[in-house]
Amino acid sequence: MWTFLGRPECILCLSSALSAMALQKQKELPRLNQTHLTPLLLATRRVGLKVERSQFTLEGFPFRIISGTIDYFRIPRQKWRVSLRKMRDGGFNTLTTHVPWNLHEPAVGQFHFIGNLDLITFITMASGEGLWVILCPGPYVGSDLDLGGLPSWLLKDPKMKLRTTYKGFTGAVNKYFDHLIPRIAPFQYRKGGPIIAVQIDNEYGSYYMDKKYMSYVKTALVSRGISELLMTADDGLNLRKGHLKNVLATVHMKNIRKQTYEDLEAIQGRGPILMMVYTSNSFDTWGALRHFGDPQMLMKDVREMFTFGFSFNFYMFHGGTNFGFIGGAESSDGYLPVVTSYDYNALLTEAGAHTPEYRVFQEFFRSVTDISNKRKPTNVFTYAPLKFLYFMTLWEVLPHLTRPTKSVKPIPMELLPVNQGNGQSFGYTLYETTISHGGLLTSRGHIQDRGQVFLDKDHVGVLDHYNDELLIVKNPSKKTQELRILVENQGRLTSGKDINKQRKGLTGDIYLDKTPLRHFMIYSLELRNAFTQKKLPKSWEIVTSHVQGPAFFLSHLRVADPPQDIFIKTQGWEKGVMFINGQILGRYWNVGPQETLYVPGSWLHPGINEIVLFEELKGGLKIELAKEANLGH
Repeated sequence: MWTFLGRPECILCLSSALSAMALQKQKELPRLNQTHLTPLLLATRRVGLKVERSQFTLEGFPFRIISGTIDYFRIPRQKWRVSLRKMRDGGFNTLTTHVPWNLHEPAVGQFHFIGNLDLITFITMASGEGLWVILCPGPYVGSDLDLGGLPSWLLKDPKMKLRTTYKGFTGAVNKYFDHLIPRIAPFQYRKGGPIIAVQIDNEYGSYYMDKKYMSYVKTALVSRGISELLMTADDGLNLRKGHLKNVLATVHMKNIRKQTYEDLEAIQGRGPILMMVYTSNSFDTWGALRHFGDPQMLMKDVREMFTFGFSFNFYMFHGGTNFGFIGGAESSDGYLPVVTSYDYNALLTEAGAHTPEYRVFQEFFRSVTDISNKRKPTNVFTYAPLKFLYFMTLWEVLPHLTRPTKSVKPIPMELLPVNQGNGQSFGYTLYETTISHGGLLTSRGHIQDRGQVFLDKDHVGVLDHYNDELLIVKNPSKKTQELRILVENQGRLTSGKDINKQRKGLTGDIYLDKTPLRHFMIYSLELRNAFTQKKLPKSWEIVTSHVQGPAFFLSHLRVADPPQDIFIKTQGWEKGVMFINGQILGRYWNVGPQETLYVPGSWLHPGINEIVLFEELKGGLKIELAKEANLGH
């Protein structure tokens, strides 16, 4: 947990960095300014969000930004309005949201802005609920996403230098911005919309691979019509590297020191401080204990931020879910992939229910709303266990997949000739070759990220970031055997200078007794939403005992009308991916901490619903349902 407020030594940092006069002016900000100016009530649109001495102003009136982050792509579209209304009811006046390039342009020139990616509808809903908007269009957004939200097809270029002015990168950004920015520009404040500020990239100071890059992104935004207040956002140690002249520098709640505030004052004088990422917690990773926040410290910190006149953005207000494979990984302590839930100990639970922390905030902002009149938390129904299961092994499915790629050497998933030349972004890749003898199989770090090894259909071990050797014992009664390596992309790094190296699958040679293996058949198992409907054959067998994976499992869930949210327990299963009605929920893994998967009621329909699991290791005998999440201890 990153903290700095509420610590005596850091209060001294603040008071020594900000003058008493500036602090007093901040304290005297009108208490109700967050309710006086709303997108619904403001009639004139001449002067947007500005910095006036030690405070923000909107249309010339003092304005304190009280913001929270909701990423629309992590929340079912049917719940957008409810979450936004709860944000406003909780006393917040501004929404912050990120725009993930990799989801909006999953293949070169193919742009998606509908369904759960309908950004404009989300922004419009926020305005309708009385919220201003701070937009983070990237191109890099971070947000614990795979490759920080950058599309993996950029890595097809062997010379790619992400987040620099390398022409291969800026050319792709320009084409993306040509489609994105004209969509959002009409929704800026001075054009009658709710967007009051736009963030340039994210935490570039800690990356800083090209001193011209941030100026390039600023120009790319402004030249396409972005005219509202621009801002940068960096942690406490990297403000100077990440900032731009005449652009507001904001701070993330990491590495906060006395120097942080001295740097802010040196950059832009004694202006208002926007804590662009305030968080009481962090995301969870597979195989680690769950992170928990401290509501009392949370309230203490917020009171101190108000005392010192800060504006702030609470990250996250509603975290939601890393549906599918969108979660990334971090490398601060080895390779740590992010879990499916993005609960984040946010003010709303993963399913959108109120938390005790939400009530604390609502009470603090009691002048905005009456706590007794708010709607009840989301209802979640529970059902009996599902015991009637069917299965089909991966080996039976292979003939129904798209024709495999033949290659003398291994090929990373991003470079596979699939998806109209865009390569493979997510999921699994199966590499097959023939061997005539056993020996020591070594990966030399070329398996990204986790490879299950099979001889014919028999599982013989795992190669991953921590284990790069495996003894292969060939069956002496067979002249040759199929060596199969099923490699899972567990999430590309979400940040750091190694993101340019984040190709997945087999990224180089695999050796058997120091000899590189050759002549592969490579199957792309991207497991997109439509996979279970189009690729799986109909010849399922009934499960009567534990089935050795990798295999697909099928069951059916009967749901009443109207469908409600549910949670599926993952106990009894080992590792894999789950679908509901053809839509991918995300990963599960018995290493924890997460032990349930969230199923939005909007993804269900009255009557029979289809559940499919791709289990890598060993299947269970039933699927159990729960009325609430279990995200670990």
